[in-house]
Amino acid sequence: MNTPISLPAQISDEALNHPRSLTAFRSVKLLVSGYVAISVLTLVAVYLLRDDAGLVTDTVWVRGVIVALSSLLMLAFATGTTRGRRRAYLRLRIASGAMVVAVAVLVALPGFLPMWMRIEQTVCGLLLVGVVAIVNGRHLRSLFATR
Repeated sequence: MNTPISLPAQISDEALNHPRSLTAFRSVKLLVSGYVAISVLTLVAVYLLRDDAGLVTDTVWVRGVIVALSSLLMLAFATGTTRGRRRAYLRLRIASGAMVVAVAVLVALPGFLPMWMRIEQTVCGLLLVGVVAIVNGRHLRSLFATR
C-alpha cells in the first residue's frame, strides 16, 4: 500500500522577508561566517606551526580538520535556512547544539588540547551559542513550524 508523503507547506516570501526574520538570518549568517573564518584560519595556523610538536599535536590536526569541515557544513545549513528550507533549519538547530556540547566537553578535558586551541575552541563555541539562541528563538521556531 503506497501512502503519499505530504510535504510541509512552503514558507511565504512575506514571512521570510519579515524584518525579524531578516535580522535573525543576518545574525546567524554573521555568526556562522565568523565560525568558518576562525576555523579556516586555525587550520592555516596548524599547517604553519606543524613543526612545533608542543603546539601542534595529532589531536590538533584532527580537531582542526573536523571543525573546519563542520563549519562549512554549518554555513550550508545557514544558507538553506535563509532560503526557507525547513530541513536546513532543522539541521542547523541540531548541528549547532551538538557542536556547542562537543566544544564544551573538549575544552573541559584537561590536557586534551593545547591552551591556544582551547581558547580558539572557546571562541568558536561562543559564536555557536549565539547561533543556538537565535535558531531556537520563538520567531524562527514559529516561522519553520510545520502546519
